[in-house]
Amino acid sequence: MQANIVCIPGDGIGPEIVAEAKKVLNKVAAVYGHEFNFEDVLMGGASIDAYGIPLTDETIAKAKAADAVLMGSIGGDAKTSPWYKLEPSKRPEAGLLGIRKALNLFANLRPAILYEELSAACPLKTEISEKGFDMMIMRELTGGLYFGERKTFEENGEKKAIDTLTYSESEIRRIAIKAFDIAMKRRKKVTSVDKANVLDSSRLWRSVTEEVAKDYPEVTLEHMLVDNAAMQLVKDPAQFDVILTENMFGDILSDEASMVTGSIGMLASASLNDTKFGLYEPSGGSAPDIAGKGIANPIATILSAAMMLRFSFDLDKEADAIEKAVKKALKSGYRTIDIMPQDEDERASVKQIGTARMGDIIASNI
Repeated sequence: MQANIVCIPGDGIGPEIVAEAKKVLNKVAAVYGHEFNFEDVLMGGASIDAYGIPLTDETIAKAKAADAVLMGSIGGDAKTSPWYKLEPSKRPEAGLLGIRKALNLFANLRPAILYEELSAACPLKTEISEKGFDMMIMRELTGGLYFGERKTFEENGEKKAIDTLTYSESEIRRIAIKAFDIAMKRRKKVTSVDKANVLDSSRLWRSVTEEVAKDYPEVTLEHMLVDNAAMQLVKDPAQFDVILTENMFGDILSDEASMVTGSIGMLASASLNDTKFGLYEPSGGSAPDIAGKGIANPIATILSAAMMLRFSFDLDKEADAIEKAVKKALKSGYRTIDIMPQDEDERASVKQIGTARMGDIIASNI
């Protein structure tokens, strides 16, 4: 097949890790007889430097015209970067919110898997990590607190700020359907996370999810309050299959899930709309402190590219090949610095390598 992929390298380590994902995709194309055409565009801090705004109409238009978007990372050091002296609507992260809205990317899929080879990097107790885990976090991406009305004003002589959390039935239903569809292909369990003991929006979330569940009798649905879910993720992550939750809760829980895998550099993600179109990116940040040093972990971006093949292009065999190539690299003892074992004896049995070398090895395993 032939596919046109818009790439947003972004900021910090973004260009480095996107380059390795392209390398692996080009190897897939060569082995399986496909043609992937890449076009780079600017967003985030790079776009601010070039155009004065984090997201241009041209970038949106090119993304809409593509078959999929592959992205690196957006943003910089909030303490030192001049981007963060700008008002919030003009900062790099505003580009992220803007493109998600423009492309109607309402469903964010974040798999969190503990690879057997990385169990030593897992910060959890051995009796927990040895059970392993494989979960999919389904985060609603275009509603909730991040997109609600907000204002800061002065009242009775002091500043006051208001952020509005809003969800409609249709917004909840469409993400719930995605979650149950994916659960049907996995272990057939959905854990819906909310704060229904306090929030009206969560009570609506719970009731709509229960309605959707009636159409999936084979799937077990359970509800869990978000504070308990945060605790259970470190107490017994193996219990989870698909976690369904709203925007802010999903933002927090998916980062927590990434760290119990051993490194945020291992966590891929896909953001989908109602069609086959999706935006694929690693869940980690731009890591400006290590940008340009050649030590960033490209695996999350490479696994995001595998998700792109699977969800946007229906190339399951090719996606499997990438995932197997990653596992082979890990089994062969190759590690970037973030997933090196803490134990000295275990460190002696693996090989620490850099960003480009990891990409080379994974590509060679295709």
